[in-house]
Amino acid sequence: MKPREESVGARSGVAGGLTGLRPDGESASAFAAAQKVLAGGVNSPVRAFKAVGGVPRFMSRAQGAVLTDVDGNEYVDYVGGWGPMVLGHVDERAKAAAGKVLCKGWCFGTPTEQETVIAQRIIADIPSIEVIRFVNSGTEATMSAIRLARGFTGRDLIVKCEGCYHGHADGLLVEAGSGATTFGAPSSAGVPAAMAAGTLLVPYNDLDSARVLFAAHGRSIAAFILEPIAGNMGCVPPADGYLAGLRSLCDEYGVLLIFDEVITGFRVGLGGAQGLYGVRPDITCLGKIIGGGLPVGAYGARREIMERLSPLGPVYQAGTLAGNPLAVGVGLATLEALHEPGVYAQLESLSARLADGLAAAARAAGVTICQNRVGSMSTVFFQAGPVTDYASARKSDVRAYGFYFQKMLNQGFYLPPAQFEAAFVSLAHTERQIDETLAAAERAFAGLARWVP
Repeated sequence: MKPREESVGARSGVAGGLTGLRPDGESASAFAAAQKVLAGGVNSPVRAFKAVGGVPRFMSRAQGAVLTDVDGNEYVDYVGGWGPMVLGHVDERAKAAAGKVLCKGWCFGTPTEQETVIAQRIIADIPSIEVIRFVNSGTEATMSAIRLARGFTGRDLIVKCEGCYHGHADGLLVEAGSGATTFGAPSSAGVPAAMAAGTLLVPYNDLDSARVLFAAHGRSIAAFILEPIAGNMGCVPPADGYLAGLRSLCDEYGVLLIFDEVITGFRVGLGGAQGLYGVRPDITCLGKIIGGGLPVGAYGARREIMERLSPLGPVYQAGTLAGNPLAVGVGLATLEALHEPGVYAQLESLSARLADGLAAAARAAGVTICQNRVGSMSTVFFQAGPVTDYASARKSDVRAYGFYFQKMLNQGFYLPPAQFEAAFVSLAHTERQIDETLAAAERAFAGLARWVP
């Protein structure tokens, strides 16, 4: 597939990309109004720009790889709704699917045939899943998967990795990464000590630590949950043999291995991270892309595990909007588009062009960075690296990242507003937009080289 040769800079009449954006007066006014009625002025903490400073941009519309804020400023978007907008914004296929649903009705509280169709699509792509259950968010998916694991094994303890984020369920907000890392509060107030006590911690990518923990507690552990490619301490891929080692360890102790593929599912390939690395979990959690950017989540496993769920078994989980027709319709259109030939090769080509160019620009400016990338998800860390786990990720210079973020934002490029998040490339990005991004990064790195905090 050949990317469309179009750029924000060309359409805005600014030579060489976006510069000289209009002042953020409307965004500032919108934020002031929001702070009066929304906690912190936002509905998810990282949106507040607390980690990077400045006024959060309030967006009014989007198209392709471009966001437009309430002041009329345009930005090449590398957040992509935090991952789900793999086709780009307002993709015509997804838009058409949404239109069909809206004409027929979008909330029945009953089963629909489309739920079965999208389930069949996902099961065909992810062999570890034989039966699936849809929910409304990634948090619901991971929370429900853990309840199911406990119900299936009859055990209580859960193991998670430091810095991996699995949603905001009480038992998982322990060294949780993502926005919690940015704000220096990996654990949350309001989580009962008893809930936290049921969650054991090991470093990501440290198989030896997992072996020691299992030797001490293995027969009481219901599940080991992790992001197979970490995305919430920044993008951190698994070390060679790490996932396979965990698979063997869980088998030895009768522990269920849960892959949280809310971010990686259909992002790094049709089979997710488990397809990429050839390791099958017992339970898989999905979200984001399977709804095409609409609220959705899902968890699936082999039949004997899923048959422990009500109405077949004693593990209860329910949701009024689960399998919502609108999310299912847009999600199915998105998954079908991802089966077109050359899709993942295009994502890889664009992402490699961006990563290679950023490395060259930083090197030329004398700015120290390291990058982690798997397919179209990546992170630039402001440190020498390598970044292999939560502890090494936290060595990054978050003030330098904030400087870089603001310089890029002011040139019209919207990056994740926190060091410890992944950036995403979509099929709507063009080579020209990538090259404009690199030109802006050269200017940002040059400024950073002269910057005195």
